[in-house]
Amino acid sequence: MLLDWSNIDTVLLDMDGTLLDLHFDNYFWLTHLPTRYAERFNLDPAVVTPQIHDRLMARRGTLKWYSTDFWSGEFGVDIIALKGEIKHLINERPQALEFLDALARKGKKPLLVTNADRKSIQLKFSQTAIAGHFEHVVSSQDYGYAKEQPEFWQALKSQINFNPKKALFIDDSETVLNAAHRYGIAYLRSIAQPDSQQRSSQNSQFAAIENFQDLFSPARGG
Repeated sequence: MLLDWSNIDTVLLDMDGTLLDLHFDNYFWLTHLPTRYAERFNLDPAVVTPQIHDRLMARRGTLKWYSTDFWSGEFGVDIIALKGEIKHLINERPQALEFLDALARKGKKPLLVTNADRKSIQLKFSQTAIAGHFEHVVSSQDYGYAKEQPEFWQALKSQINFNPKKALFIDDSETVLNAAHRYGIAYLRSIAQPDSQQRSSQNSQFAAIENFQDLFSPARGG
């Protein structure tokens, strides 16, 4: 389905893996946290790493999965402080800023719609230039429901009056995109390579963006 900008009033954008490189988050949770946790409690990293991974995966898709306060309590460490140790890895994805500028030229100021909590958003904003581009900054933590849940979309609609049939939503999570599809968001796009250090995904049922410029290409209906 071609992207018909004349029929799009609202642009909803995810943050991590969509506007920002997911490499920071993957590296933090899979490498940096296990390493620092093992150091703090004098444990073997080879033993700790899969244990931490299992504990994380048990909460996947839930609100707690995205809460730095929750994981700080679970692991007995300051998650935000540990993230700050590798904040130099926080970067925009290619053409993300150009895409945000192009939306502004089209008169379509986007909404940031993320599962990240406010502490994570603040950290990401401090390291990138994406802040200030959004009409609203929405964290699922404010609603008490993750984007994977239908209640999130109901709460979003209650706060921000928009027409789902005239909305574009871009996210790197297949589960989240499916939730948005069930809610009725008309235009959905996934991200081909959320993590710059990993291979592009070929498995999405949604049209995947390899380059933000493609969204404005005449060949793609822009």
